[in-house]
Amino acid sequence: MHEKAVKTQLRQVPCGQGVITYQLTRKKVKNVNLRIKQDGSVLVSASPRVPLAFIDDFIRQKQDFILSALAKYKERSELYPHTPKQYVSGENYTLLGRNFRLKVEEAPNESVSSDGVYIILQVKDKENFRRKEILMTKWLKEYQMAVFEELIVQTYASFKKYDVPFPTLKIRTMKSRWGSCQPKKGIITLNSRLIEAPQDAIEYVVLHEFAHFIHPDHSKAFWNFVTMMMPDWKERKKGLENL
Repeated sequence: MHEKAVKTQLRQVPCGQGVITYQLTRKKVKNVNLRIKQDGSVLVSASPRVPLAFIDDFIRQKQDFILSALAKYKERSELYPHTPKQYVSGENYTLLGRNFRLKVEEAPNESVSSDGVYIILQVKDKENFRRKEILMTKWLKEYQMAVFEELIVQTYASFKKYDVPFPTLKIRTMKSRWGSCQPKKGIITLNSRLIEAPQDAIEYVVLHEFAHFIHPDHSKAFWNFVTMMMPDWKERKKGLENL
């Protein structure tokens, strides 16, 4: 049995503006690929045939781009830290690209609702953290499902003519992607955090995943198809950048 050889190492490259640390993964790829994650990781993949000196020089050539991206992600993390919710009045929630403030009220009947400006959490005991967490988690999950299901139905209307089966929708938290599609199982999975994006950006992600029922890869044919179905997809995708 032959296992797929994938080797990873951490490297540091002195550049004009400082030292850049990157993670190099050796695998069968045609080009030297660079990816910068929001957590500050610099990832490079390259064929085992590419010399280390060439890859280090590639990093030096890209140093302005890399350092700029790292600075942007650092600033964003400082401005919008994903700290655990405390479920107290004044907390901020982002839904469909809009900011909502949480208003916690004591009331005999517990509920969660929104008036378009506030999310109103009514609870018997304002100090009961666990109860507030349960109510808000349930409401947010129901909100996500309602929005995503409606967009699935709307998008499916354009795909029926391609004999695409109506998909099963799943929602879960994903670190590195906004959605995924399993064409053989008829499943589309959406990232729970996608609910923070503007609706037109979510529509792009949903259509993107539907397109995988016809083109399972990210080939030129796939992107041509996406462009045909949604000519402004690049503009819509920008709505995902600040999440």
